[in-house]
Amino acid sequence: MKKRVTGIGGIFFKVKDPAKTKDWYQTHLGLNTDPYGATFEWRSAEDPNQKGFTQWSPMKDDTTYFKPSEKEFMINYRVENLVELVKELKAEGVTILDEIDDTEYGKFVHILDPDGHSIELWEAVDEVYDEMTEGKTTS
Repeated sequence: MKKRVTGIGGIFFKVKDPAKTKDWYQTHLGLNTDPYGATFEWRSAEDPNQKGFTQWSPMKDDTTYFKPSEKEFMINYRVENLVELVKELKAEGVTILDEIDDTEYGKFVHILDPDGHSIELWEAVDEVYDEMTEGKTTS
């Protein structure tokens, strides 16, 4: 397996009031926010015709999405081949928190790092994700 992580797929963080936070970022920093946060569109350095996306999402401070981690944030990393990567991570003794979730816009799984951070791994289907996002911050 050549590559494992290929980029940042998303940054998720806990806040008291996600709507207020999104509004602040939209007003003061110009983020084009939607119900989930903001989507940053970018192009692959290897193939400029290929789009990619990074999701920015403030989440309610009582979210259970990061469990079992109690940390204030979670990072989503884009990966090339999630099934093979999970096999390798299991063999290396990494804690895999759930089964691979196969959705129309990609495959997901959660792991724990040695400091107790929940990490989301995403094998993206960018063409589908592109159609799903309401608005992008950059293009």
